[in-house]
Amino acid sequence: MFLSVFDVFKIGVGPSSSHTMGPMTAANRFLELILSNEWPRPSTGAQVAAIKVSLHGSLAHTGIGHGTGRAVILGLMGEAPDKVDPDRMDAIIEGVEKSGRITPEGHPAYQFQPKTDLIFDKKQPLPGHANGMTFSAYDKDGRLLVKRIYYSVGGGFVVTDTELEQMRARKKASQGTYKVPYPFASAKQMLEMAERSGLSIAQMKRANEESQRSREELDSGLDRIWEAMRSCIERGLKVEGIMPGGLNVRRRAKHIHDKLQEEWRSNRVNPLLANDWLSVYAMAVNEENAAGGRVVTAPTNGAAGVIPATIRYYEHFHEDWDRKGIHDYLLTAAAIGGIIKHNASISGAEVGCQGEVGSAAAMAAAGLAAVMGATPAQIENAAEIALEHHLGMTCDPIAGLVQVPCIERNALGAVKAVTAASLAVKGDGQHFVPLDACIETMRQTGYDMSEKYKETSTGGLAVNVVEC
Repeated sequence: MFLSVFDVFKIGVGPSSSHTMGPMTAANRFLELILSNEWPRPSTGAQVAAIKVSLHGSLAHTGIGHGTGRAVILGLMGEAPDKVDPDRMDAIIEGVEKSGRITPEGHPAYQFQPKTDLIFDKKQPLPGHANGMTFSAYDKDGRLLVKRIYYSVGGGFVVTDTELEQMRARKKASQGTYKVPYPFASAKQMLEMAERSGLSIAQMKRANEESQRSREELDSGLDRIWEAMRSCIERGLKVEGIMPGGLNVRRRAKHIHDKLQEEWRSNRVNPLLANDWLSVYAMAVNEENAAGGRVVTAPTNGAAGVIPATIRYYEHFHEDWDRKGIHDYLLTAAAIGGIIKHNASISGAEVGCQGEVGSAAAMAAAGLAAVMGATPAQIENAAEIALEHHLGMTCDPIAGLVQVPCIERNALGAVKAVTAASLAVKGDGQHFVPLDACIETMRQTGYDMSEKYKETSTGGLAVNVVEC
């Protein structure tokens, strides 16, 4: 099994990897399909003249708060998550709404009226996944020419219905797509390969990555990931005001950061200093995400603050930090994230927030333990501790917005990750619950969890907090 570090960590925009980045990518794919020869062309020579889109399941229930409709429009205009300019998005969408047309580069203009051609279908979920969407193209006379179903399966990953079946078949057979030196599909296999090879988890992950790309490409890509994360923190620490969406939630990261800076300069004793810095770093990222800013899936947008916060903590509080350490952190975290995604899920719509913030905390704990000098067994222990103490966590965003409880939840996830890494490094790697058992428990718990608590905003805090 091989999932690249660049699949786990993808640069994009907020507020959601599954509900924003995924639908935008699906729209890109549908545009590519229209220009391809992968569908039967009508003998009449009819051309695509109009496009319609329907959103289903969690995408329909929380799509407005997550900006899903906006993402579809941007994607149909040819904008991609890693390239779209956040400052231009409103103008692009306004242009489509006024003209009733989409004009992606390399295509003719297509009819698309967002009010009538973009449907939030809350009644009919699609069978493959909670995040389903249907794209349809018609000729000028309204005849259907081509239709595709896509699923946004978490972390910005998008697959067709056929690809989803193939992916599940490969997972069942524990077969990956790529040949790599260390194809571990479970934590048990990872530890066995580390023991046989004498390599660290980061070294094995690096060997796998370098079987697909050069060392220079890998290292420069890792630098880009961390720079995007770091820039997101810095932006979030400077901006004040109310976040969009109607809840009137105020940004707090800058205010907290200013107070911490004041304490730091005055040398005042703060027994919670490390936790406070961790929390403000995570909150800065997720406030940026909630505002639709540039973020990195880690492994999702909803959980994007945990890993950047713990890397920044590593820079802040560990005098021996260096560029190689950040690379090892990211590679180790990606290895753990790949195992979780392969054997369970990182999608809140599939397993609740245990799959998002829980997975992020496990990845962060593993990465931090690695740069603290932990053995592979201690790293696996750190990941298990962090994930175990997120089991059962629901995804119940108020008003479908990635704000409450998501922003603070990332702060607490970062604190748990650091605590888990510290506990594991102080042990010998021997522990009672294997990481694989914890991951399987998360999968089963997510399967048993009511749909009300899986990113539909129909249960939990989403219905018990009165909007004022």
